[in-house]
Amino acid sequence: MHTVLSSATKTVTIGDDVPFVIIGERLNPTGRKIFQEKLRADDLSTINIDVAAQVAGGCDMLDVNMGVPLTDEPALLARAIKLVQSLTDLPICIDSSVIEALDAGLAVYQGKALVNSMTGEDERMDIILPLVKKYDAAILALPNNETEIPMLAKDRMVIVEKIVRRVEKEGISLENLLIDPLAMPVGADPENAKNTLETIYLVKEKYGLNMSIGASNVSFGLPNRHVLNAAFMPMAMSMGLTSAIMDGRTPEVVQAVRAADLLLGLDQWGANWISNFRANKEALNS
Repeated sequence: MHTVLSSATKTVTIGDDVPFVIIGERLNPTGRKIFQEKLRADDLSTINIDVAAQVAGGCDMLDVNMGVPLTDEPALLARAIKLVQSLTDLPICIDSSVIEALDAGLAVYQGKALVNSMTGEDERMDIILPLVKKYDAAILALPNNETEIPMLAKDRMVIVEKIVRRVEKEGISLENLLIDPLAMPVGADPENAKNTLETIYLVKEKYGLNMSIGASNVSFGLPNRHVLNAAFMPMAMSMGLTSAIMDGRTPEVVQAVRAADLLLGLDQWGANWISNFRANKEALNS
């Protein structure tokens, strides 16, 4: 099953028979006090820096979130999307919990976007799925609801089933549905990573759906996070994960993903691995 996303001039395909799609997470003001202050002051210059760094790091798409308190988020998100699209041709994942912001972002976006995100709550599906259908977008859905974030894979799958049936009822192709299998911090519970991996496996086996995950969540609160993320990503890919929202500026994690592409047979004859190696070598020698 392929999920095809695009900008005005570039197409990216997410699937289990193509290279893994890295969605850069950096264009998000959460936890970034200086970035938030600049955005409140109508200064979008940090976006230019973050786009350049993520493109150089090897991202295939970019997640754009402008959730800053005390701002007009719909207007800010629309401006940010226009700016990002003037800087790169990478497709965009439009990230907001505010329906008006999603609408504003989708209205100005040139191409087919991924919407981040939707939960299994009836109220959220009622307002987000018509918007996804209106703009012919794809949707990233999380298997939690108004009462809980399930810890066990079997409980997450109950909500996945609900989401799948609702998406089908709305007349939206399952190619346009991605599931977030929920990466929870392993530092909070040693079983969290295993539960996530089991969820990935079950979603792949039962539905064949594409998936994306907040990759850095698994290492939250622990030291040496890049090493943990770099170890986790190939495990998740071997279970069926096909994309992730992650820090594309981190060579250890990006290289682990690209190595897994090669080892899982998604990089035919190592073409991408060899070309990336040569490009990095030239960059170091220049």
